[in-house]
Amino acid sequence: MKSLLILGAGGFGHMIQETAMQLGYEKVSFLDDAVKDPLVVGKCCDYRDFLDSYEAAVAALGDNGMRLYWTEKLMEAGYQVPALIHPSAVVSPSAVIGQGSFVLQRAVVNTRTVVEHGVLINSGAVVDHDSYIASGAHIGLGSVVKSNCTIASKRKVEAGEVIFSTRRKIDGVSDRNLEDAIYAFGFGPRCSYVKPFGAGHINETYAVYMPMADGEDELAYVLQRVNSNVFKDPAGVMENIFGVTEYMRGVIRKDGGDPDRETLSYIKTKSGVNYFEDSEGEPWRCYNFIPDSECYQMAENPEQLYQAGSSFGHFLKQLIDYPASSLKETIPDFHHTAKRFEAFEVAVDRDLKDRSSTCKPEIDFVLERKEDCGVLVRQQESGELPLRVTHNDTKLNNILFDSQTGKGLCIIDLDTIMPGLAANDFGDSIRSGATTGAEDEKNLDLVHFDMELYEAYLKGYLEATGEVLTPAEIESLPWGARLMTLECGMRFLTDYLQGDTYFKTAYPEHNLVRARTQFRLVEEMEQQFDRMQTLARQYAGLNPAGKEA
Repeated sequence: MKSLLILGAGGFGHMIQETAMQLGYEKVSFLDDAVKDPLVVGKCCDYRDFLDSYEAAVAALGDNGMRLYWTEKLMEAGYQVPALIHPSAVVSPSAVIGQGSFVLQRAVVNTRTVVEHGVLINSGAVVDHDSYIASGAHIGLGSVVKSNCTIASKRKVEAGEVIFSTRRKIDGVSDRNLEDAIYAFGFGPRCSYVKPFGAGHINETYAVYMPMADGEDELAYVLQRVNSNVFKDPAGVMENIFGVTEYMRGVIRKDGGDPDRETLSYIKTKSGVNYFEDSEGEPWRCYNFIPDSECYQMAENPEQLYQAGSSFGHFLKQLIDYPASSLKETIPDFHHTAKRFEAFEVAVDRDLKDRSSTCKPEIDFVLERKEDCGVLVRQQESGELPLRVTHNDTKLNNILFDSQTGKGLCIIDLDTIMPGLAANDFGDSIRSGATTGAEDEKNLDLVHFDMELYEAYLKGYLEATGEVLTPAEIESLPWGARLMTLECGMRFLTDYLQGDTYFKTAYPEHNLVRARTQFRLVEEMEQQFDRMQTLARQYAGLNPAGKEA
């Protein structure tokens, strides 16, 4: 026989008695300090004396503090203290209802809401999804607690009152714009903590940790505030990204791969748009973190460069049928090296920060290579080199490697997806990957162009692209390495002359130091250029004249 002892024999207590009997309790009695009734078997202080007679007990007391106090006393005494939910109430299977809580007639408790112990959700009340009702609270008759609300312990929400969404403190969040972004993407109610993530020069990036079922926290999402000084068309950037990544999911699935690991999965905001704009007009975007993956700032061995080449080559091949003309050119002339040279000349002429005297050898180095800057541009404008869907920022650290196999897994940082030249993507990878020194290494004796790393990347890249590149494109690859390295150094030097407005810097000469490392690599590429061309032809199966063998 199911038996229940109810503390409190007033009107509320009798409502609970009726609910209990509808739920199958056959023996129901009360404890009350004042009410005289045949069903009252003792005072509240006698509750321990009935442990052997009643398997379960609840506290049906209208005062929030007293209900919570006695619910906890019953729990401590060893009673089963059930949550009683009226048969007409609607409670989501994913909601959690604590011990000794009551959900009465026609009340609604929606998805993922948590109701702690000793709570009363009265008749006709609605508690919407992802809310948190703390112990001892009372949600009054016909009231509405909207989604993502937190109701404090012992608080009473009055009959008919509407409670609007509230926010909870999230560890690691001290900036209102970051908080707004977290809530815009729907993570606020459950997010465990947030912390800075990655080592990019341009955007602010954060790791978003969420609770798992086992109580641990996991890095689940990556949230970025996009630098609008660099990306002036955030809508275009995100349109490109969503278009390409959604297309790639189909390609990967068709090839038998795992689209959740082999391409980034971007997330729309709760309102269904591609990005969130904060109070300062800055765009934020978000994507799923890919676990069991890692990236490298510098190649540790030739195999990593081979995998990098294979990854970016495969990326180009996957998108070979994607219409490049449909992509927005979100940074006009991003790899138009000739125009980069013109901007450099303007920066030298204006010398806004009076820095040209500190970098005359570097300025002369660029000026001496003016004609080189137009080599690839002229071939593209003549139609000799076709436009492809290109990444345009193919550094080694924009590849995720599988932690278990060490193989290239996924291309990341897709802000600069635009129409471009295969040579530019290839060249930027060589610039950043086939080097013995860090991009900001001050000691140039440690910075060298590594031909072994170049060859490893080249081999992986051409194996992955297969037949999709034309002979002219293959011939252009070594030029891409030279010119992307020169262009990057030129951009660092231009930013230095203009006062460091584009790249993040850690000290006043940081961009100048970066420029010097790039120019050292250019010099050494020029010295070994014939060998670079020979290897490209060899791995592509071309004869020494650059024609198909």
